[in-house]
Amino acid sequence: MNRLLQYPAAKPLLFAAALGPFAWLFWGAWANTLGANPAEALIRALGDWTLRFLCLTLAVTPLRQLTGWHALARLRRMLGLFTFFYGCLHFLAYAWLDMGFALAAIVKDITKRPFILVGSAALLLMLPLAATSFNRAIKALGARRWQGLHKTVYAVALLGLLHFFWMRAAKANFDEVAVYAAIVAVLLGWRVASWWRSRSATRRAAVG
Repeated sequence: MNRLLQYPAAKPLLFAAALGPFAWLFWGAWANTLGANPAEALIRALGDWTLRFLCLTLAVTPLRQLTGWHALARLRRMLGLFTFFYGCLHFLAYAWLDMGFALAAIVKDITKRPFILVGSAALLLMLPLAATSFNRAIKALGARRWQGLHKTVYAVALLGLLHFFWMRAAKANFDEVAVYAAIVAVLLGWRVASWWRSRSATRRAAVG
């Protein structure tokens, strides 16, 4: 599997696959096949794909550690950038289709509705992560600072989940929220457990 993941075509294939939802939604909007309320369908679908790509990005490290497929790490950056891509499209669709790009109305809506506020906060937190997802940024910041900055993705995941929860609360529909909450809990729980094991091992080594 590591050899397959290191194959030169792996990244172009992932790029094409990650663009698939965008192409499908674009065609649906063009052909008017998104249902009775296409604007709402488009906004929500883009939000769903943002959360899905966020989960995929967070899943890279646990999968790499569990399977030994270390070459997965070379795909994580692209998954993270597509998370930001779909998040931007989600916000732009809301700003255009719901608010008509009326800046004052958008600002008022963000401050008035908590689920839009936390969603906007998650997108803003993703901005520096996307801006520093390049080797030159790692060299400029230093590995330790860069890693510290990119741990912000955990806050992004929690804010994104809260955004989704509050959005679904209006219709008391929490089935999908529960699924994403379970996935995020497992992925973040894995990291907490790994950190605790590493800390315990360091303490034992110091005592020994």
